[in-house]
Amino acid sequence: MSYITETLANLWGQTAFMTIDIKNVIMIVVALFFLFLAIKFGFEPLLLTPIAFGMLLVNIYPDIMAEGGLLHYFYLLDEWSILPSLIFMGVGAMTDFGPLIANPASFLLGAAAQFGIFAAYFLAIAMNFNDKGAAAVSIIGGADGPTSIFLAGKLGQTSLLGPIAVAAYSYMSLVPIIQPPIMKAMTTDKERRIKMGQLRPVSKLERILFPIIVTIVVCLILPTTAPLVGMLMLGNLFKESGVVRQLTDTASNALMYIVVIFLGTSVGATTSAEAFLNETTLKIVLLGLVAFMFGTAAGVFFGKLMCIATKGKVNPLIGSAGVSAVPMAARVSQKVGAEYDPTNFLLMHAMGPNVAGVIGTAVAAGTFMAIFGI
Repeated sequence: MSYITETLANLWGQTAFMTIDIKNVIMIVVALFFLFLAIKFGFEPLLLTPIAFGMLLVNIYPDIMAEGGLLHYFYLLDEWSILPSLIFMGVGAMTDFGPLIANPASFLLGAAAQFGIFAAYFLAIAMNFNDKGAAAVSIIGGADGPTSIFLAGKLGQTSLLGPIAVAAYSYMSLVPIIQPPIMKAMTTDKERRIKMGQLRPVSKLERILFPIIVTIVVCLILPTTAPLVGMLMLGNLFKESGVVRQLTDTASNALMYIVVIFLGTSVGATTSAEAFLNETTLKIVLLGLVAFMFGTAAGVFFGKLMCIATKGKVNPLIGSAGVSAVPMAARVSQKVGAEYDPTNFLLMHAMGPNVAGVIGTAVAAGTFMAIFGI
Protein backbone atom coordinates (compact mmCIF):
# COMPACT_ATOMS: atom_id res chain seq x y z
CA MET A 1 0.00 0.00 0.00
CA SER A 2 2.82 2.39 0.89
CA TYR A 3 4.42 1.66 -2.51
CA ILE A 4 1.22 2.65 -4.32
CA THR A 5 0.86 5.79 -2.22
CA GLU A 6 4.48 6.77 -2.83
CA THR A 7 4.17 6.14 -6.56
CA LEU A 8 1.01 8.22 -6.82
CA ALA A 9 2.67 10.99 -4.79
CA ASN A 10 5.66 10.95 -7.15
CA LEU A 11 3.39 11.08 -10.16
CA TRP A 12 1.47 13.99 -8.69
CA GLY A 13 4.74 15.76 -7.96
CA GLN A 14 5.67 15.54 -11.64
CA THR A 15 2.49 17.25 -12.84
CA ALA A 16 2.38 20.93 -13.70
CA PHE A 17 -0.10 21.50 -10.88
CA MET A 18 2.84 21.49 -8.45
CA THR A 19 4.69 24.35 -10.19
CA ILE A 20 1.96 26.46 -11.74
CA ASP A 21 0.92 29.66 -9.94
CA ILE A 22 -1.59 32.46 -10.46
CA LYS A 23 0.74 34.33 -12.83
CA ASN A 24 0.99 31.26 -15.05
CA VAL A 25 -2.80 30.97 -15.00
CA ILE A 26 -3.10 34.59 -16.14
CA MET A 27 -0.71 33.96 -19.04
CA ILE A 28 -2.60 30.80 -20.01
CA VAL A 29 -5.81 32.83 -20.15
CA VAL A 30 -4.04 35.44 -22.32
CA ALA A 31 -2.82 32.67 -24.63
CA LEU A 32 -6.34 31.28 -24.94
CA PHE A 33 -7.64 34.79 -25.69
CA PHE A 34 -5.07 35.21 -28.49
CA LEU A 35 -6.07 31.82 -29.90
CA PHE A 36 -9.69 32.97 -29.80
CA LEU A 37 -8.83 36.15 -31.74
CA ALA A 38 -6.84 34.19 -34.31
CA ILE A 39 -9.35 31.38 -34.86
CA LYS A 40 -12.70 33.13 -34.33
CA PHE A 41 -11.94 36.50 -35.94
CA GLY A 42 -8.98 35.65 -38.19
CA PHE A 43 -6.66 38.27 -36.63
CA GLU A 44 -3.28 37.40 -38.18
CA PRO A 45 -3.89 33.66 -37.57
CA LEU A 46 -0.73 32.67 -39.41
CA LEU A 47 1.39 34.26 -36.70
CA LEU A 48 -0.91 34.69 -33.72
CA THR A 49 -1.77 30.98 -33.55
CA PRO A 50 1.81 29.67 -33.08
CA ILE A 51 2.69 32.60 -30.80
CA ALA A 52 -0.31 31.96 -28.57
CA PHE A 53 0.38 28.22 -28.49
CA GLY A 54 4.03 28.81 -27.57
CA MET A 55 2.80 31.07 -24.76
CA LEU A 56 0.47 28.31 -23.61
CA LEU A 57 3.23 25.69 -23.62
CA VAL A 58 5.83 27.67 -21.70
CA ASN A 59 3.43 28.60 -18.93
CA ILE A 60 2.47 24.95 -18.44
CA TYR A 61 5.95 23.48 -18.93
CA PRO A 62 8.70 26.14 -18.47
CA ASP A 63 11.51 23.67 -19.27
CA ILE A 64 10.47 23.69 -22.91
CA MET A 65 12.53 26.90 -23.23
CA ALA A 66 15.41 25.77 -21.02
CA GLU A 67 18.68 24.74 -22.65
CA GLY A 68 18.02 21.36 -24.18
CA GLY A 69 14.29 22.06 -24.48
CA LEU A 70 12.59 21.89 -27.88
CA LEU A 71 11.86 25.60 -28.34
CA HIS A 72 15.24 26.74 -26.97
CA TYR A 73 16.86 25.89 -30.31
CA PHE A 74 14.12 27.60 -32.29
CA TYR A 75 14.69 30.69 -30.16
CA LEU A 76 18.42 30.72 -30.92
CA LEU A 77 17.50 31.20 -34.58
CA ASP A 78 15.56 34.30 -33.52
CA GLU A 79 18.49 35.62 -31.48
CA TRP A 80 20.83 35.11 -34.41
CA SER A 81 18.37 37.02 -36.68
CA ILE A 82 18.11 34.07 -39.06
CA LEU A 83 14.36 33.52 -38.95
CA PRO A 84 13.36 37.21 -39.39
CA SER A 85 15.61 37.47 -42.45
CA LEU A 86 14.13 34.32 -43.98
CA ILE A 87 10.62 35.65 -43.39
CA PHE A 88 11.58 38.79 -45.30
CA MET A 89 12.63 36.63 -48.24
CA GLY A 90 9.22 34.93 -48.17
CA VAL A 91 7.44 38.29 -47.94
CA GLY A 92 9.43 39.53 -50.94
CA ALA A 93 8.45 36.47 -52.97
CA MET A 94 4.77 37.18 -52.24
CA THR A 95 4.83 40.97 -52.67
CA ASP A 96 3.91 42.97 -55.74
CA PHE A 97 5.97 46.16 -55.82
CA GLY A 98 4.12 47.30 -58.95
CA PRO A 99 1.94 49.92 -57.19
CA LEU A 100 5.03 51.43 -55.58
CA ILE A 101 6.93 51.48 -58.88
CA ALA A 102 3.93 53.02 -60.65
CA ASN A 103 3.64 55.75 -58.02
CA PRO A 104 7.07 56.45 -56.44
CA ALA A 105 5.51 59.20 -54.32
CA SER A 106 4.18 56.34 -52.18
CA PHE A 107 7.68 56.14 -50.71
CA LEU A 108 6.95 59.45 -48.95
CA LEU A 109 3.83 58.03 -47.31
CA GLY A 110 5.72 54.94 -46.21
CA ALA A 111 8.46 57.13 -44.77
CA ALA A 112 5.99 59.42 -42.99
CA ALA A 113 4.42 56.46 -41.20
CA GLN A 114 7.80 55.70 -39.59
CA PHE A 115 7.42 58.87 -37.53
CA GLY A 116 5.73 56.75 -34.88
CA ILE A 117 8.96 54.78 -34.39
CA PHE A 118 11.03 57.84 -33.56
CA ALA A 119 8.27 59.41 -31.44
CA ALA A 120 8.13 56.21 -29.38
CA TYR A 121 11.94 56.17 -29.12
CA PHE A 122 12.09 59.52 -27.34
CA LEU A 123 9.09 58.61 -25.20
CA ALA A 124 10.83 55.35 -24.19
CA ILE A 125 13.92 57.32 -23.18
CA ALA A 126 11.66 59.48 -21.01
CA MET A 127 10.30 56.27 -19.43
CA ASN A 128 13.83 55.25 -18.36
CA PHE A 129 14.65 52.70 -21.06
CA ASN A 130 18.31 52.72 -22.09
CA ASP A 131 19.16 53.83 -25.65
CA LYS A 132 19.22 50.35 -27.15
CA GLY A 133 16.15 49.21 -25.24
CA ALA A 134 14.23 52.30 -26.40
CA ALA A 135 15.22 51.62 -30.02
CA ALA A 136 14.19 47.96 -29.78
CA VAL A 137 10.80 48.88 -28.31
CA SER A 138 10.08 51.80 -30.64
CA ILE A 139 10.39 49.70 -33.82
CA ILE A 140 7.01 48.18 -32.88
CA GLY A 141 5.57 51.34 -34.44
CA GLY A 142 6.46 49.97 -37.85
CA ALA A 143 3.93 47.15 -37.29
CA ASP A 144 6.54 44.68 -38.50
CA GLY A 145 7.11 41.68 -36.23
CA PRO A 146 10.21 40.21 -37.97
CA THR A 147 11.98 43.58 -37.93
CA SER A 148 11.16 44.02 -34.24
CA ILE A 149 12.69 40.62 -33.46
CA PHE A 150 15.67 41.30 -35.72
CA LEU A 151 16.51 44.63 -34.08
CA ALA A 152 16.02 43.40 -30.51
CA GLY A 153 18.44 40.54 -31.22
CA LYS A 154 21.03 42.75 -32.90
CA LEU A 155 20.93 45.30 -30.08
CA GLY A 156 21.32 42.59 -27.46
CA GLN A 157 17.90 43.24 -25.90
CA THR A 158 16.94 39.59 -25.66
CA SER A 159 15.27 40.09 -22.29
CA LEU A 160 12.77 42.38 -24.03
CA LEU A 161 12.38 40.26 -27.15
CA GLY A 162 9.31 38.32 -26.00
CA PRO A 163 7.16 41.30 -24.96
CA ILE A 164 8.31 43.28 -28.01
CA ALA A 165 7.43 40.49 -30.43
CA VAL A 166 4.06 39.78 -28.83
CA ALA A 167 3.19 43.49 -28.80
CA ALA A 168 4.27 43.91 -32.44
CA TYR A 169 2.28 40.94 -33.71
CA SER A 170 -0.71 41.81 -31.53
CA TYR A 171 -0.90 45.32 -32.95
CA MET A 172 -0.45 43.94 -36.46
CA SER A 173 -3.46 41.72 -35.89
CA LEU A 174 -5.46 44.61 -34.42
CA VAL A 175 -4.90 46.94 -37.40
CA PRO A 176 -8.61 46.75 -38.41
CA ILE A 177 -9.59 47.92 -34.92
CA ILE A 178 -6.93 50.54 -34.13
CA GLN A 179 -6.57 52.37 -37.43
CA PRO A 180 -10.12 53.27 -38.62
CA PRO A 181 -10.99 55.67 -35.74
CA ILE A 182 -7.73 57.56 -36.32
CA MET A 183 -8.28 57.67 -40.08
CA LYS A 184 -11.84 58.94 -39.73
CA ALA A 185 -10.92 61.53 -37.09
CA MET A 186 -8.20 63.03 -39.29
CA THR A 187 -10.06 63.18 -42.61
CA THR A 188 -13.17 64.90 -43.88
CA ASP A 189 -16.08 63.21 -45.60
CA LYS A 190 -15.01 64.84 -48.85
CA GLU A 191 -11.44 63.57 -48.54
CA ARG A 192 -12.57 60.01 -47.79
CA ARG A 193 -14.62 59.99 -51.02
CA ILE A 194 -11.72 61.04 -53.29
CA LYS A 195 -11.28 58.61 -56.20
CA MET A 196 -7.74 58.16 -57.44
CA GLY A 197 -6.84 57.61 -61.08
CA GLN A 198 -5.78 54.23 -62.37
CA LEU A 199 -2.11 53.39 -61.87
CA ARG A 200 0.04 53.15 -64.96
CA PRO A 201 1.14 49.70 -66.19
CA VAL A 202 4.55 48.61 -64.92
CA SER A 203 6.85 46.83 -67.35
CA LYS A 204 8.62 43.55 -66.59
CA LEU A 205 11.99 45.30 -66.91
CA GLU A 206 11.00 47.81 -64.21
CA ARG A 207 9.89 45.00 -61.92
CA ILE A 208 13.20 43.18 -62.35
CA LEU A 209 15.37 46.27 -61.93
CA PHE A 210 13.52 47.53 -58.84
CA PRO A 211 14.78 44.95 -56.29
CA ILE A 212 18.30 45.17 -57.68
CA ILE A 213 18.43 48.98 -57.55
CA VAL A 214 16.83 49.19 -54.11
CA THR A 215 19.32 46.66 -52.74
CA ILE A 216 22.29 48.55 -54.15
CA VAL A 217 21.12 52.01 -53.02
CA VAL A 218 19.82 51.11 -49.56
CA CYS A 219 22.65 48.73 -48.65
CA LEU A 220 25.33 51.18 -49.80
CA ILE A 221 23.85 53.87 -47.56
CA LEU A 222 22.96 51.56 -44.65
CA PRO A 223 24.87 48.26 -44.93
CA THR A 224 23.28 47.10 -41.67
CA THR A 225 19.96 46.71 -43.50
CA ALA A 226 21.40 44.08 -45.84
CA PRO A 227 19.98 41.03 -44.00
CA LEU A 228 16.42 42.38 -44.14
CA VAL A 229 16.31 44.50 -47.30
CA GLY A 230 18.59 42.09 -49.14
CA MET A 231 16.40 39.05 -48.37
CA LEU A 232 13.22 41.03 -49.13
CA MET A 233 14.52 42.03 -52.54
CA LEU A 234 16.00 38.59 -53.27
CA GLY A 235 12.59 37.03 -52.72
CA ASN A 236 11.00 39.64 -54.97
CA LEU A 237 13.62 39.08 -57.66
CA PHE A 238 12.78 35.35 -57.57
CA LYS A 239 9.16 36.31 -58.23
CA GLU A 240 9.66 38.95 -60.90
CA SER A 241 12.46 37.33 -62.91
CA GLY A 242 10.17 34.46 -63.87
CA VAL A 243 13.09 32.06 -64.35
CA VAL A 244 13.27 30.47 -60.88
CA ARG A 245 9.69 29.43 -60.25
CA GLN A 246 10.76 26.61 -57.94
CA LEU A 247 12.65 29.05 -55.70
CA THR A 248 9.71 31.45 -55.72
CA ASP A 249 7.29 28.68 -54.72
CA THR A 250 9.63 27.44 -51.99
CA ALA A 251 10.32 30.89 -50.54
CA SER A 252 6.68 31.98 -50.54
CA ASN A 253 5.14 28.70 -49.40
CA ALA A 254 6.99 25.80 -47.77
CA LEU A 255 10.00 27.72 -46.40
CA MET A 256 7.88 30.69 -45.32
CA TYR A 257 5.44 28.57 -43.35
CA ILE A 258 8.17 26.45 -41.73
CA VAL A 259 9.93 29.61 -40.57
CA VAL A 260 6.65 31.08 -39.28
CA ILE A 261 6.07 27.97 -37.16
CA PHE A 262 9.58 28.11 -35.68
CA LEU A 263 9.51 31.86 -35.09
CA GLY A 264 5.96 32.07 -33.78
CA THR A 265 6.19 29.25 -31.26
CA SER A 266 9.63 30.28 -29.99
CA VAL A 267 8.59 33.93 -29.60
CA GLY A 268 5.43 32.87 -27.77
CA ALA A 269 7.54 30.67 -25.52
CA THR A 270 9.55 33.68 -24.33
CA THR A 271 6.44 34.95 -22.56
CA SER A 272 6.73 33.03 -19.33
CA ALA A 273 4.88 34.60 -16.42
CA GLU A 274 8.16 35.68 -14.80
CA ALA A 275 9.39 37.42 -17.95
CA PHE A 276 6.09 38.88 -19.09
CA LEU A 277 4.06 39.98 -16.08
CA ASN A 278 6.04 43.01 -14.95
CA GLU A 279 6.10 46.79 -15.23
CA THR A 280 8.52 46.76 -18.18
CA THR A 281 6.12 44.69 -20.27
CA LEU A 282 3.27 47.10 -19.55
CA LYS A 283 5.50 49.98 -20.67
CA ILE A 284 6.37 48.12 -23.88
CA VAL A 285 2.72 47.42 -24.67
CA LEU A 286 1.85 51.08 -24.06
CA LEU A 287 4.78 52.39 -26.10
CA GLY A 288 3.92 50.01 -28.94
CA LEU A 289 0.37 51.32 -29.05
CA VAL A 290 1.56 54.94 -28.97
CA ALA A 291 4.08 54.26 -31.75
CA PHE A 292 1.48 52.52 -33.89
CA MET A 293 -1.10 55.30 -33.42
CA PHE A 294 1.47 58.02 -34.15
CA GLY A 295 2.64 56.17 -37.27
CA THR A 296 -0.92 55.85 -38.55
CA ALA A 297 -1.66 59.51 -37.82
CA ALA A 298 1.58 60.69 -39.47
CA GLY A 299 0.82 58.68 -42.61
CA VAL A 300 -2.70 60.12 -42.87
CA PHE A 301 -1.42 63.64 -42.19
CA PHE A 302 1.16 63.38 -44.96
CA GLY A 303 -1.56 61.98 -47.19
CA LYS A 304 -3.55 65.15 -46.53
CA LEU A 305 -0.52 67.24 -47.51
CA MET A 306 -0.20 65.26 -50.74
CA CYS A 307 -3.93 65.74 -51.33
CA ILE A 308 -3.47 69.51 -51.08
CA ALA A 309 -0.31 69.47 -53.23
CA THR A 310 -2.03 67.46 -55.99
CA LYS A 311 -5.24 69.51 -55.76
CA GLY A 312 -7.37 66.64 -54.55
CA LYS A 313 -5.92 63.73 -56.52
CA VAL A 314 -4.66 61.74 -53.50
CA ASN A 315 -7.03 60.18 -50.98
CA PRO A 316 -5.42 60.71 -47.53
CA LEU A 317 -6.73 57.34 -46.32
CA ILE A 318 -3.96 55.52 -48.18
CA GLY A 319 -1.39 57.20 -45.91
CA SER A 320 -2.42 54.96 -43.03
CA ALA A 321 -1.14 51.97 -45.01
CA GLY A 322 2.40 53.28 -44.58
CA VAL A 323 2.76 51.07 -41.52
CA SER A 324 4.16 47.80 -42.80
CA ALA A 325 1.40 45.37 -41.81
CA VAL A 326 1.18 43.92 -45.35
CA PRO A 327 -1.43 43.62 -46.78
CA MET A 328 -3.85 44.20 -43.90
CA ALA A 329 -3.17 47.93 -43.58
CA ALA A 330 -3.90 48.41 -47.29
CA ARG A 331 -7.14 46.48 -46.91
CA VAL A 332 -8.16 48.76 -44.04
CA SER A 333 -7.64 51.80 -46.29
CA GLN A 334 -9.84 50.15 -48.89
CA LYS A 335 -12.50 49.20 -46.33
CA VAL A 336 -12.77 52.67 -44.79
CA GLY A 337 -12.93 54.32 -48.21
CA ALA A 338 -15.61 51.89 -49.38
CA GLU A 339 -17.75 52.71 -46.34
CA TYR A 340 -18.28 56.19 -47.77
CA ASP A 341 -18.34 55.24 -51.45
CA PRO A 342 -18.69 51.54 -52.36
CA THR A 343 -17.39 52.29 -55.86
CA ASN A 344 -14.11 53.69 -54.56
CA PHE A 345 -11.24 51.22 -55.00
CA LEU A 346 -8.17 52.30 -53.04
CA LEU A 347 -6.52 48.92 -52.47
CA MET A 348 -3.86 49.08 -55.18
CA HIS A 349 -3.08 52.71 -54.37
CA ALA A 350 -2.71 51.79 -50.69
CA MET A 351 -0.39 48.90 -51.52
CA GLY A 352 2.24 51.42 -52.65
CA PRO A 353 2.77 53.04 -49.23
CA ASN A 354 2.15 49.65 -47.59
CA VAL A 355 5.13 47.94 -49.20
CA ALA A 356 7.14 51.18 -48.90
CA GLY A 357 6.51 50.89 -45.16
CA VAL A 358 8.21 47.47 -45.13
CA ILE A 359 11.32 49.01 -46.63
CA GLY A 360 10.99 52.07 -44.38
CA THR A 361 10.83 50.02 -41.18
CA ALA A 362 13.90 48.02 -42.23
CA VAL A 363 15.72 51.29 -42.93
CA ALA A 364 14.68 52.63 -39.51
CA ALA A 365 16.08 49.48 -37.89
CA GLY A 366 19.28 49.85 -39.88
CA THR A 367 19.54 53.49 -38.81
CA PHE A 368 19.38 52.52 -35.14
CA MET A 369 22.01 49.83 -35.70
CA ALA A 370 24.28 52.37 -37.43
CA ILE A 371 23.81 54.85 -34.58
CA PHE A 372 24.86 52.27 -32.01
CA GLY A 373 27.69 50.93 -34.16
CA ILE A 374 26.26 47.43 -34.52
